[in-house]
Amino acid sequence: MGSFLMAAQVILPLLILMVLGVLLRKTNLMDEATYKKLNTLIFKVFLPPLIFYNVYKSELSEAFDGKLILFAVLCILALFFVLVAVVPLIEKDDRRRGAIIQGIFRSNFVIFGVPLTVALMGDAAAGKVAVVVAFVVPLFNFLAVISLEVFRHGKPDIKKILKGIVTNPLIIASALGILSTAIGLKLPKFLETAVSDVAKIATPLALIVLGASLDFALLKKNSIRVLLVTAARLVFVPLVFLTIAILLGFRGVDIAILISVFASPTAVSSYAMAQQMGADDALAGQIVASTTAFCVFTVFLFVFGLDLIGVL
Repeated sequence: MGSFLMAAQVILPLLILMVLGVLLRKTNLMDEATYKKLNTLIFKVFLPPLIFYNVYKSELSEAFDGKLILFAVLCILALFFVLVAVVPLIEKDDRRRGAIIQGIFRSNFVIFGVPLTVALMGDAAAGKVAVVVAFVVPLFNFLAVISLEVFRHGKPDIKKILKGIVTNPLIIASALGILSTAIGLKLPKFLETAVSDVAKIATPLALIVLGASLDFALLKKNSIRVLLVTAARLVFVPLVFLTIAILLGFRGVDIAILISVFASPTAVSSYAMAQQMGADDALAGQIVASTTAFCVFTVFLFVFGLDLIGVL
C-alpha cells in the first residue's frame, strides 16, 4: 500500500496539471496560438531560471556523479545507434524514419522528468538532476538533428548543430549554474529570491501547457506506428535500461533520475524540430500526444514496482 500511495502522490499532481491544460483548451480559454507562445516563453524564460537555480543551490561536489552521467550518456548513445540500424529495416519512408527514431530515444526529461525526480526524492535531488540535464539535453538535441538530417538525404551541418547546442537556453542555464557553484558566486538576496520565484512558475505552467497541446484526434492516424513507438518509448526502453541500472547497483536518487530520463514521454520539442527539418511532423506530433497520455500509467507502474522492490 505504501508503494501505491507513493506512486499516486507523485503522478497525480502532474496528471491534474495536465488535465487542467486539456480543459483550458476544450473550453477555449487557451487556443493553439496561446499555448504555442506560452511554450516559447516557458522554454526561453521560465525553464532556464529553474535549471540555473537547481544547480546554483546544490553542492557541485555532491551533485556531480560521473558514474550516473556516464551510464545515462552511454545508454542513450547505444539506444540511438540501435534505432538507426533497426528502424530503416521496418519503415521505408525516410520522413517517418527520422520521426520514429527521435520519438523513441528523445525523452521529455526537463518538463516532465525533472519535476518527477523532485516529486519522488524531494528538493535534495534537484541539484543532481540539473547537472544530469547539462549532459543529457545537449546529447538529445545533437542526436535528434543528426537523425533528421540523415533521413532527409542531407549532410549534417556540424556548425549548425554546435550553434544549436551552445545557444540552447537550458544548456546555457546549466553551464552558468555549474560555473557559479564552482567559483562560489553568491547572488544578492533580492536577486536570488526573484530567480527562485520565476523558477517556481516553470514546472506547473509547463505541465498545463503540455496538457493543452495534446491533440487526441491525431492519434486516429498512423495508429499502428504510434502504438509501437509508444510501447517502445514507455515500456521497452525503461524496462531494459532500468534493469541494467539496478544490476549495476544504482539506487535511490539515481534510479529516480534514470526513471525520468528513460520513462518520460517523447520531448514536445521533437514535433517542432521534425516540422523544421522536413520529417513527418504529423507523425511526430501523434507520438508526443500518445506517449504523454499513456506515460501517466506506465510511469506510475514503474515507480510503484521499483519502490516495492526497494530500489527507490
